[in-house]
Amino acid sequence: MTVRNLAARAAVRLVRCAIYTRKSTEEGLDQEFNSLDAQRDAGEAYVRSQSGEGWVVLPDRYDDGGFTGGNTDRPGLRRLMADLEAGRIDCVVVYKVDRLSRSLLDFAQLMQRFEQKGVSFVSVTQQFNTASSMGRLVLNVLLSFAQFEREIVGERTRDKIAATRRKGKWGGGRPVLGYDREPGGRRLVINADEAERVRAIFQLYLRHGSLLPVVRELGRRGWVTKRWADATGRVTGGKPFTRTSLYQLLTNVLYAGRVRHKADVYPGEHPALVDPATFDRVQDRLRKNGAQGAGPGSPDRYGALLKGVLRCGPCGAAMTPTCTTKGTRTYRYYACVAGHKKGAGTCPSKPVPAGPVEGFVVDRVRAAGRDPELLRQVVAQARRQQGERLAELTAEETGLAADLVGLKRHLALESARFRPGDDNGEVVRRLAALHEKVRLADDRVKRLRDQQRAVKAAAVSEVDAATALAGFDPVWAALAPAERARVIALLVERVAYDGAAGKVAVTFRPTGLTALAAELAQRQQEQVA
Repeated sequence: MTVRNLAARAAVRLVRCAIYTRKSTEEGLDQEFNSLDAQRDAGEAYVRSQSGEGWVVLPDRYDDGGFTGGNTDRPGLRRLMADLEAGRIDCVVVYKVDRLSRSLLDFAQLMQRFEQKGVSFVSVTQQFNTASSMGRLVLNVLLSFAQFEREIVGERTRDKIAATRRKGKWGGGRPVLGYDREPGGRRLVINADEAERVRAIFQLYLRHGSLLPVVRELGRRGWVTKRWADATGRVTGGKPFTRTSLYQLLTNVLYAGRVRHKADVYPGEHPALVDPATFDRVQDRLRKNGAQGAGPGSPDRYGALLKGVLRCGPCGAAMTPTCTTKGTRTYRYYACVAGHKKGAGTCPSKPVPAGPVEGFVVDRVRAAGRDPELLRQVVAQARRQQGERLAELTAEETGLAADLVGLKRHLALESARFRPGDDNGEVVRRLAALHEKVRLADDRVKRLRDQQRAVKAAAVSEVDAATALAGFDPVWAALAPAERARVIALLVERVAYDGAAGKVAVTFRPTGLTALAAELAQRQQEQVA
């Protein structure tokens, strides 16, 4: 066999092995041949024994001398995991399992990261290799104990949190508007300037009795949410108030000098910003407004047919179902999410009554099943969408095919540089990186071809479209509200409502026509049977 053939064979079967070594104490590390060297020698000997499988030792050393195995805060292990995440390692080799970690929980987490990256793990003296079925069985046993340990830790944490809340202590994290965190502690202290704003916000709500007027007033004043920088310097918050953030502020029991744990509320050790009586009045008003439909209700109880389908034409935001109740009557609407959160002035589309817009969409579907010309337009629209999607997939596959040609050409050139017996560290790295790129490109090409086949299989014929739309009307009256919503979501991809122009545009879903036709055919077969 020629040197070139040997190189090509080595490149194809390459398994890059990183040897990790650790010693708990620094004793003896100054010797010419120490414990870390002995562990690495054993690892190298094991890798050489697997050379027929294409295993090669990476030249980088991952040594941790004088570091405990009780945690993962080790420089050598950090470098190992960084190279693993970067895709430069295929297998991790250790002398014994406890060299990697003495903590079962840490070991299980490391194994999970290895599995996610497709990296196997070998213990030289314990015949522990996750590349084999026996190794994976041992791993699963260890993970079972690790799961038990995690659950015990979780129970202890939850019990500690509950005990902390019962004592009225703040649980930590990012403070809310009006409070700062005490330096070096876990207590809340009052931020005087922000506290005045919080009190004013509560009074504004009691004066206006509704969230949106308060949101608009806060925007006019330029007041924003709590701005906070974490330990890394990353700044969060400082954004204009919306209905959601205002509601969260008004319902936060911290402002009344209390702390919450799940459904229970306890007296807090921090000072209150708002008089408890004022806070309770605000909660009563919020509950009453919610019952009267001032905020989003539970539209699904009333059959929101276009939920997830109806979009606002001018701003592109979703239109969410909402309702109001006057006396014994309930009125359903769809409102633009942008306008609902930030006020009606932010979007020209006003809330639209649910009945007329839902009726228009249903009539449009019915008309498509009765009008041959409209049916042809629907089919043409569906085919145009499918053609555009197929063209996108084909163009991406063509580009990947060209990339693969170049990658394989580079692989051949790098393989020719491989010299058995020489120091091939750089060549191995380049080959490994090229192999990873080829693998990712091949996987993507396979997924693209699967998607192309799925698009072609879902091609809409006039017969399928006619069957689906003609069968829509007879079964519609017998469907429950949830089934009606499902059928509309199956047939209709998007409904765009332009509140300024008073126009509604319906876009049909190509795959839905075929799916509904098949479903109706199945129903007919079941009825005949």
